[in-house]
Amino acid sequence: MSHNLPLVFLFFLYSLPLQASNQHERKPYIVYMGELPVGRTYAPEDHHQNLLATAIGDHRLARESKIHSYGKSFNGFVARLLPHEAEQLRKEENVVSVFPNTVNKLHTTRSWDFLGMPLKFQRHSIIESNIVVGVFDTGISLECPSFNDKGYGPPPPTWKGKCVTGANFTRCNKKVIGAKYFNLQNLEVSNLSPVDEEGHGTHTSSTAAGVAVKGASVYGVGAGTARGGVPNARIAMYKVCWSMSGCSDMDLMAAFDEAIADGVNVISVSLGGNPRPFFNDAVAIGSFHAMRRGILTSCSAGNSGPSTMTVENVAPWILTVAASSVDRQFTTVVALGNGKKAFGMSINTFTPGKTMYPLITGAQASNVSGDSNGNASACDYGSLSKGKVNGSIVYCLGTGNQEFVIKGLGGAGTIVGEAQHSDFSTATVIPAVYVDATTAGKTIDFYINSTKNAEAVIEKTITTRRAAPSVASFSSRGPQSIALNILKPDLSAPGVEILAGYTKLATLTGYPDDNRRYFYNILSGTSMACPHAAAAAAYVKSSHPHWSPAAIKSALMTTATSMKIKDDTAELGSGSGQINPVRALNPGLIYNISVDSYIAFLCKEGYNSTGIGILIGRKGFNCSTMKSPQGTDGINYPSMHTQIMSSNSTSNIYAIFYRNVTNVGLGNSIYKAKVVAPKGLSIQVIPDTLKFSGLNQELSFKVVVKGPPMPWGTRILAGSLEWNDSRYSVKSPIVVVNKPAL
Repeated sequence: MSHNLPLVFLFFLYSLPLQASNQHERKPYIVYMGELPVGRTYAPEDHHQNLLATAIGDHRLARESKIHSYGKSFNGFVARLLPHEAEQLRKEENVVSVFPNTVNKLHTTRSWDFLGMPLKFQRHSIIESNIVVGVFDTGISLECPSFNDKGYGPPPPTWKGKCVTGANFTRCNKKVIGAKYFNLQNLEVSNLSPVDEEGHGTHTSSTAAGVAVKGASVYGVGAGTARGGVPNARIAMYKVCWSMSGCSDMDLMAAFDEAIADGVNVISVSLGGNPRPFFNDAVAIGSFHAMRRGILTSCSAGNSGPSTMTVENVAPWILTVAASSVDRQFTTVVALGNGKKAFGMSINTFTPGKTMYPLITGAQASNVSGDSNGNASACDYGSLSKGKVNGSIVYCLGTGNQEFVIKGLGGAGTIVGEAQHSDFSTATVIPAVYVDATTAGKTIDFYINSTKNAEAVIEKTITTRRAAPSVASFSSRGPQSIALNILKPDLSAPGVEILAGYTKLATLTGYPDDNRRYFYNILSGTSMACPHAAAAAAYVKSSHPHWSPAAIKSALMTTATSMKIKDDTAELGSGSGQINPVRALNPGLIYNISVDSYIAFLCKEGYNSTGIGILIGRKGFNCSTMKSPQGTDGINYPSMHTQIMSSNSTSNIYAIFYRNVTNVGLGNSIYKAKVVAPKGLSIQVIPDTLKFSGLNQELSFKVVVKGPPMPWGTRILAGSLEWNDSRYSVKSPIVVVNKPAL
């Protein structure tokens, strides 16, 4: 099936001319220098320039090599370097890390109803209107009705950001109060401004905080009221992704540097790349500094599922979000000339111009000239005759670009029979539908081959119901490869067939010869799930403005709805389950994590004391001065997870998790532990009863997980711990993964 959700961009390094013989060898590197020095008497830019001049050995060349300095929320710079110069900078005492600039890729009218937040749901409107959701994406289109600012007052007094204008972007408003763009490599782009030319950023922004718009649809498909999860909140767009060049680390770092200083309250980042050690990961670095200032960062988990070990954005201070379905799906009906109907999936906005069209198979439309090596049954490019295809609907087998082939030959439409039927729909460039080749496909094929003049019509897409939630096939799965004892993704949120805002600067399918341009579109991806979780976090923050990012994250995780996946990787795909924002307002207990706890965790993970000291701005810091974190994971995480690293099947399972929970429910309450353990795993909670005598009281417990070696072929053993006081249910998944078996 031809999908448009993983928007993967080609990236070409662009270097400014340097007056040096080796200028073509220089590449952009990020020199990360941790927290801004306290009480500094010099400009960071001057210090950066001196460091660079020392490494390069030439002041003029150093000035020409430097691209950008970070200095609003953390310390560092970007410069074009040779490998040996980068190595020289790594040795400097004030430098945490030096890593090459890499490129990351971009990973509704029904979803909020499905999550239990109807349009008239009670909320703290005034407090919510003072929350600013920062979105890092492809820009934003203010023409979209989702960003109407009618009824809004001035920006909140804590806001310090700006509205940067440019081509096709002349203003912000009281809804979209900030907009900036970052193009540190001076790439040649058509619109150097925060305007959205792709549609992705407008879609994610409106999903998070768009106002309610009645009658929203995609040319009549999916009609309803479109809105964000926190429709009263403000939006600040930070454009870091560009058509054909992707989302570079240096621009991401600049966006974090600005957004933190501007005063955003929640950050939504629907993009990612290959997992890297935290000090070499732009999103991990930026979100750490955001966390220190009370800002939660929500990130997409990636679109590389259903394979395991594909999850991205895995730092423990990030809320990592998988994509799941809602109870609405888009169905396209094929009416056959014999009166039967076949059902498939697509976003087909076209209304048929005729009652019926000739229906043929790709094999019947074969190019008899024999000048093609393609497979006609699959409608490969060059394998079909234009004269036979013109005006007909063609049934093709396989996956790929059949709709474009048929469109180019003048076909009236295409039906594609897939061996592995997809679980989500995308917009098509002509009337088209994707069906299961083994069921509906067989019906269609039999009809064509048993009828002299077969006919059919592809009807306009309708909405139907389905069982939900379930994790999307494309959503990336754990376990992760960086912090082995942290379960990622953390939770899931709606990310399948989400209707939200779009830009008229892009066509519905993203292809230039598509003439449909509209304010709304239906997209799928963990990119769509991420702003749902960001909005849920903002919603919780509106009721608990002083909760830490970890507390908000804990509330969302421990109140999530457990989910099932068709295979045995449920928790590896959905973490704690699908978000339930309403329940998260009153979680009963929270697993809080302080900045010092994250620092102790980094020590346990093997990051050196010098680098951590620079990261947090503590001169002379030594991990030995920190209270040694206990247990298998060494952090107060809301989920419990370990990977069995043995290369054979003779090692017993053993893990211990030390946890603290804070009472945010009833003053006097008694919670009892309820454990669900799979066969072959013993889970013991000590103590199994927690007695609280007041609010904000903190109590400790430990969880001991034991078992014999995993049976041959077993990939995961998953259980759960639920603390229950008859009013609140506080649930944590417990997952043991046999890593060598994956």
